[in-house]
Amino acid sequence: MTIQAIINNAVKRLKLEGKLLTPDAYAEAFCKEAKKAKMNVEDCEHLTKFTKSLNSDLQKDLRNYRIQTMNEFVRFLIAKLNRTNPTQATNIIESQVLLAKRVFQVIEVLHNKEAADLARSTMDILSSGAQADQIDSFRQLWVNFLTTYDDTFLKKLKKYETVDTQDLRKTIENINIESSSLPHGELGLKKISKLLVFSFVPSIASSVNDTIAELSLRIRKNPHLLENDSIEKEIKTAISLRIALDKESVKEMIDSIDGVLDKLSLRLIEMIEQSDNSTDEIQGIKKDLEAYTDTNVSSFKTAHKKLYTIALALEENTKSLSGDLQGHSAEVSSLSQRVKKLEKDLESAKKESKEDFLTKLNNRRALDDFMEIKEAEFKRYKRNYSLIMFDLDKFKDVNDTYGHDAGDAILVAFAKILKKECRTVDVVGRFGGEEFLALLSETDTKGGVAFAEKVRKKVEKSRFMYKKNRIGITVSSGVSEREKHVSLSATLNSADEYLYVAKNSGRNRVGYKKK
Repeated sequence: MTIQAIINNAVKRLKLEGKLLTPDAYAEAFCKEAKKAKMNVEDCEHLTKFTKSLNSDLQKDLRNYRIQTMNEFVRFLIAKLNRTNPTQATNIIESQVLLAKRVFQVIEVLHNKEAADLARSTMDILSSGAQADQIDSFRQLWVNFLTTYDDTFLKKLKKYETVDTQDLRKTIENINIESSSLPHGELGLKKISKLLVFSFVPSIASSVNDTIAELSLRIRKNPHLLENDSIEKEIKTAISLRIALDKESVKEMIDSIDGVLDKLSLRLIEMIEQSDNSTDEIQGIKKDLEAYTDTNVSSFKTAHKKLYTIALALEENTKSLSGDLQGHSAEVSSLSQRVKKLEKDLESAKKESKEDFLTKLNNRRALDDFMEIKEAEFKRYKRNYSLIMFDLDKFKDVNDTYGHDAGDAILVAFAKILKKECRTVDVVGRFGGEEFLALLSETDTKGGVAFAEKVRKKVEKSRFMYKKNRIGITVSSGVSEREKHVSLSATLNSADEYLYVAKNSGRNRVGYKKK
């Protein structure tokens, strides 16, 4: 078969399917005919070639979605890209780089020259925005360091004391070296710097502020900073931050304990009041709890004591309540079964519903039923009808700018316009997302275009209000007449394609087949 014959067959296919002779539609039809003729055409192999370049997960998704054309392939990739969150990814990468820098700063002070030099070099490339190959190169350097690191030099210290290979600091402290070998002033500064840095560490809070960590690192590396008067302010700030961190942690703990005690107290009081077997001892505990909820937790010791008292009271005085609960277990089981049945009935009702929950128009399921009815009337009585596909222009921008609540308000407002403008014999509904469908009985293309233009002008003149914001929006549509197509499916596809033409022609217009 020749190329010209394939071209002729592709054009015939488009006519039979009721599709427009657009570049995309023609390309799809041409490739189908070429495949049918068992002729390999390079332009038709793009989808296969591009699919092989994707990772295995994306290839699996393509097979599941049954992607057959380049147009579907592009839409699939756009959908994947729209679901990504670049801001979150950037934040995660920045946090990971900051964490890596902190780790390398720690390595820098661990008294190993080779590791310290490599850590400084790695921090430099991270700060300069290194490329992937540079990062991989330094990763290999760290692997080399790890595999070639030799700690046999520690064995030389055994003549002093037992060597602890897991704790180098402990090993050094165990060595009995005369302090006179170090200058008196330098030894004093080192001791003071260690004590000072230790005092920076919060005693209650679980984390250290970055400012504290940075100052601690500077003092460890250079104890002589303590001789500088300018460091005094930074030390005071670090101590204040440490105290603030501890206070904040204490406050969170107290608030948490206080909240638990309040809820526990109220629940106990409620249980006691509902019990017919309350003893004098339980009533006494009730009074204690009522008095306790009116006071603030002054210390953890007091909170612990109160919690312990409540625990003992629960253990000793709620056995009768346990018996009551066991007696009602059958009733609870029966109620549980009724709830499950009601949930199942509710789920069935949702599936049978034919009304869109937001716009109160017909949903996709109801539209499909109405179209089948109209199709049956057309085949039996030749009653023509038209389908109009509506799509709100740049609707995503509304959601991004004003939020999804504003988008929902726009959808509801448009649904009211659509319902108001249609006749009683017509059917309108939400096709999905921001797409709507109108099914006009005994209406040709001219009548469908008139209806679509009336709706378009109404939307264009409207100014939708949301929280004192005036939101302007337009609508595009595609009109298709049943008599001019071979099937209901072809008519619906044609309306969708004319909507696509309207969108690509500048939006806010009606697409249809002109004579």
